[in-house]
Amino acid sequence: MALGLLACLAIGAFACGATLGDSGGTTEPSVAETLPAKQLAGLRIVTGLRGTSISPALREAIAEGHVAGIVLFSENLPGRAAGRRLISRLQAIPRPPKLRSPLLVMTDQEGGLVKRLDGAPSASAREMGARGGAFSEREGRRTAANLRDLGINVDLAPVLDVGRPGGVIAETERSFGATAARVGATAVPFAKGLQAGGVAATGKHFPGFGAATENTDFAVERVDLSKQELRRVDEKPYAAFATAGGELVMLSTAIYPAFSDIPAAFNRTIATGELRDRLGFKGVTITDALETPAVAHFGGTAKVAVAGARAGADLLLFARLGPAERAWKALAGGLQAGRLSRPQFEQAAQRVLELRAGLRR
Repeated sequence: MALGLLACLAIGAFACGATLGDSGGTTEPSVAETLPAKQLAGLRIVTGLRGTSISPALREAIAEGHVAGIVLFSENLPGRAAGRRLISRLQAIPRPPKLRSPLLVMTDQEGGLVKRLDGAPSASAREMGARGGAFSEREGRRTAANLRDLGINVDLAPVLDVGRPGGVIAETERSFGATAARVGATAVPFAKGLQAGGVAATGKHFPGFGAATENTDFAVERVDLSKQELRRVDEKPYAAFATAGGELVMLSTAIYPAFSDIPAAFNRTIATGELRDRLGFKGVTITDALETPAVAHFGGTAKVAVAGARAGADLLLFARLGPAERAWKALAGGLQAGRLSRPQFEQAAQRVLELRAGLRR
């Protein structure tokens, strides 16, 4: 079922802008249009936390609607019971009336070297790609069951990057294949399996990171491919993912000189023009982690937050609450001062609201 329809069923037709039949054609405002600037800004923020405790500051941020989601790493999931308790406590924090849909709770559960939990997927992306689409879809369903058992509702997977020889993605077995066709035929079924099991899938890292030789967690990375090559090869799996109803896409923080000299997540030509306008993706976009060397050279937290929002990134991903709070303040202040477009903000926030409303509790 398409994301938009799921959201309409979950939150009601009026929240999706349905026309009132007895009011002369007037249209009910979206939920985002009715929110104050501080809550609109919060709908763009994802943060991590330390260990398995919820700090007073994080509790307050969630209660005030200043955070849309939580990203979990291995330190937050020392065991299944501890992880389940933590997520239950996070979801139980009272939130403002219009923000009571489940928080986005996400993790990287790709398989192979990148797993935050034991269990599914048992295979790496490379193995799933080699064994075919039916196997990948079964692994996706098994992974969804594994994550939902704890309360995780978003998987930051699958990797849709075409694995070029010598690239870090191929060398770490994170790619489903060396061709766009192989990636589309096996990674997209994994995403379908996830979503059939009630976990939103995230294709990454747009517009394609398969030619990169270093992880952006450790260095500034430039992907020196032409626009024609990126569109012909690297972006192609994302088109298949969008057509199949994939719910999130992660934006790369690498630099693509064919488009500009700034990271893709801050480049509106890539984040909006290529992904939405050219490929037709309708879901939620999320940046890669924003506290890395690949981002630090671009600017401080406030600059990064504003640039990401202006580029069209719906969600800004931070591993720590401190930077997340600074980003929220920059976005809320920019909205209140008129430096950021409220209509553009509302569109992004509404996509996040619809994603959250469509998630199973």
